[in-house]
Amino acid sequence: MLDASAPDGTPDTPHGSLVGRSPDLARFDDFVAAVPDTGGSVVLLGEPGVGKTALLDTAAARATARGLRVLRATGVQYRAQAGYSALSQLLTTTPELRAAAAEVPVLATAVGIGPGIGHGPDAVAEALVLLLKSLSGSRPGLLVLDDVHWLDRSSAAVLERVARRLAGTGTGLACAARPEEESFFDRSGLPVHEVGPLSPADSETLLTHRFPALAARVRRRLIADAEGNPLALLELPAALTDPQRTAAAPLPRRIPLTERLQAAFAARIRALPAPTRHLLLVAALEGSGNLQVVRRAVAGRCSLKHLAPAERVHLVHVDDDTGRLAFRHSLIRSAVVDLAASDQRRGVHRALAAAWTGVPEQRAWHLAQASIEPDAEIAALLEEAAEVSAHRGDGPNAVGALVRAAELSPTGAERARLLAGAAYVGANLTGSLREVPRLLEDARSADPDADSLPAAMAASVFLLNSHGDIDTAFRLLTGAIDRRRRSSRNPDAALPEALAVLLMVCAYGGRPELWAVFDALAAELDPVPDTLHLMRTAFGDPVRARASDWERLDAAAAALIGERDPARILRVGTACAYGDRLGLVDEPLRRMAAGGIGGENILPAIQALSLLGSQAWFSGHWPEARRLSKEALDLCEEFGWPLRSWTAKFTLGCVSAACGDFDTARALADRMDQWSGSRRAEAVRRYAAQVRATIALAQGEFEQAYRHVCTISEPGTPAPFVGQALWVFLDAAESAVRTGRRDQALAHVAAARAAGLDLISPRLKMVTLAAAGLAASDDGEAVSRYQEALAVRGSERWPFEQARIRLHHGERLRRTRAPAQARNHLIAAIEAFDWLGAAPWAERAGAELRACGTAAHSVADRVLLTPQQWKIAGLAAQGLTNRQIGAKLYLSPRTVSTHLYQVFPKLGITSRAALRDALARAERPLRQDLPG
Repeated sequence: MLDASAPDGTPDTPHGSLVGRSPDLARFDDFVAAVPDTGGSVVLLGEPGVGKTALLDTAAARATARGLRVLRATGVQYRAQAGYSALSQLLTTTPELRAAAAEVPVLATAVGIGPGIGHGPDAVAEALVLLLKSLSGSRPGLLVLDDVHWLDRSSAAVLERVARRLAGTGTGLACAARPEEESFFDRSGLPVHEVGPLSPADSETLLTHRFPALAARVRRRLIADAEGNPLALLELPAALTDPQRTAAAPLPRRIPLTERLQAAFAARIRALPAPTRHLLLVAALEGSGNLQVVRRAVAGRCSLKHLAPAERVHLVHVDDDTGRLAFRHSLIRSAVVDLAASDQRRGVHRALAAAWTGVPEQRAWHLAQASIEPDAEIAALLEEAAEVSAHRGDGPNAVGALVRAAELSPTGAERARLLAGAAYVGANLTGSLREVPRLLEDARSADPDADSLPAAMAASVFLLNSHGDIDTAFRLLTGAIDRRRRSSRNPDAALPEALAVLLMVCAYGGRPELWAVFDALAAELDPVPDTLHLMRTAFGDPVRARASDWERLDAAAAALIGERDPARILRVGTACAYGDRLGLVDEPLRRMAAGGIGGENILPAIQALSLLGSQAWFSGHWPEARRLSKEALDLCEEFGWPLRSWTAKFTLGCVSAACGDFDTARALADRMDQWSGSRRAEAVRRYAAQVRATIALAQGEFEQAYRHVCTISEPGTPAPFVGQALWVFLDAAESAVRTGRRDQALAHVAAARAAGLDLISPRLKMVTLAAAGLAASDDGEAVSRYQEALAVRGSERWPFEQARIRLHHGERLRRTRAPAQARNHLIAAIEAFDWLGAAPWAERAGAELRACGTAAHSVADRVLLTPQQWKIAGLAAQGLTNRQIGAKLYLSPRTVSTHLYQVFPKLGITSRAALRDALARAERPLRQDLPG
């Protein structure tokens, strides 16, 4: 549909004339002309019917005329649940494009044209951008997306990312959206072009051109009623009779605009033959334009040839390239559905359910829409569909399926169980914690005597996370588990999930008596799910975990590549926390965190951000630790998850304490103590103790540090069910030695070796050896232990603790009258502390260095790389890729890339090719410039 006023325009097309849109078309002309060189995206924003589709049609036509490859997809209101349907439209437009997509496994899996495990939206988006960039080498492209507010969730997540990555790819993206419509497509930050209503003069021009026989008074009335909406201007006359158009008969008295549009569509739809109307209803409720499904659903009543009458009046058209049916406008689709009687709609849904026999989830949804009476079989199918949705991380769809299943359940007990399940799934995936009481109240109304395990799970999640009521949540859940266990001979499928909830209650409670009850209840499970076992051993009581537990955890972490189940990702990720394995699950955790940024899967995002923040704290990436923790806190505040905020606040407290921001750290610790006291939340109280211990050590207040460490676990006697003891191992040894408790420090090391803690991770081996050095009375033994600690392979991944060990080593060497060696370690410690921003520790190391007769030098005076950066840069200089470096150092490729991004400017280079020479120039350390 082209503008008659445009130089290359034609006054009439099947869609009418684009009158009054010269500025809009000029904007599109500029955009399309720039696509081959710059790429980029633009969002066409306007109210329904304002002409967005017509403008997109014109942009597509002009892009085609310029030689661009145009790919199109349209969001469909009634198909918002189906995954990657819009992406499939784009990638299966032509045989050529389908073949190209089939060569990319990530894309082929996403759109169902190839086998494999599904990937997250970032991976799919990256693959699509690379494909588009490759295709643009021979022919620039334009993606045209209509009604993006109705894109399915999966496609929207991918395409919104693609829209932000097209700059310089030779591909553009133009999409149309409604300003107030709820959408999975996040258009924030994208360039927007707003389309407003036509002026009265332009409205009259349009009506006169398309309907020259309209009487002047009729034209004026239509202009007033349409209020500049082009779709209404084009459609309202079609709803009038010939006498009405010529003013020979009166016009209707008063119908609101939107109703008039519906009336116009209704008049045209009702004029169609009955088989055509039925075919349109099937197509509207099917939603994807898949004519094969439509054909199966209408078999015996009509055939696809009955589309012809609707095509002739431009209600629908079939794309010659894709073979898919498309409605001219979404309002036509809505009108088709609204005009059908409820029994007609239900009959069509039944037919579509039969047509989707190979896709259980689609079949379940259509059967559910077809039913008005309770139906236990359909409710069971919906419950299965909900489970599938939950495992792929689609919380809203899972909750919707469970609620609908409850409506179809024939018994009150089943309705109550399913509503409770919806409450639990909603809280754990969508983050809808505030919806839990309402859904549970509905469940109680359905069956006042119901005592379902899902209800206890949902209530416990609510009590734990909203109020921190650990003891009530514990009593409620253990009672429900025990009753269910005693009242049924058959295993309850919900029991492992209930025990997973109970485990987190025990973890926050942090008391051995809670864990004893958990173990008694879990002992009756056969088999115990692997994630539950790993959470109990590696997270619940890692000090007593066996070597086989850590091997199982490593295997589970490696298996998360491509995993979509948020529960599994987060449980394995949580189990990795105390054993220094979070680097193994970096990629899946970042996928979960990205969901929260997009407004999806809020609780998994909070948990992922908190775990990533903790990893950033221990690995020395403190600015990232602050950023991730603040993102988690923002989500906790917005969605009402106070309990989950303490992990992020703990990370912020530790970073603040280490950097010398003691006021912030103390304030955070004070709030932790205040909140945890009455709730008996020992885990949070121990968080506060670690923050206070970090403050005390930074200030040299070792007696206070010892007291705070003992709140977590006394040196020499690792407390049961206190994983945090592994985090403060070095703190415990140092504070014990500095306060004259050398025997306790020695017992601490002996207990660690007896428990095999030095075999869990390189960090724990490093700090165990360092603690032995601190506790040693013989200087030679101490120096040997420090040397062994610093030689542990992979120790550079924990730069803060490594720098502290260098400080201790330098102190001991100075006291043994080896100042030259002491200077080397003290200078390295200062470099690391300066890079970290750990000012109090840099001052301590500087004081020791001055005692060696050398002034401490500022990091700003020379090229400084952390030990880990030296290692990464050295491997990169040898030609290793980021992935290969990450495999050697147990880092994610993303972390390796971040380090190299920091290394290049320090060395004054811009590429890997220059690394070898730059490292050679920088390798002569300051220590060689110092007197012997």
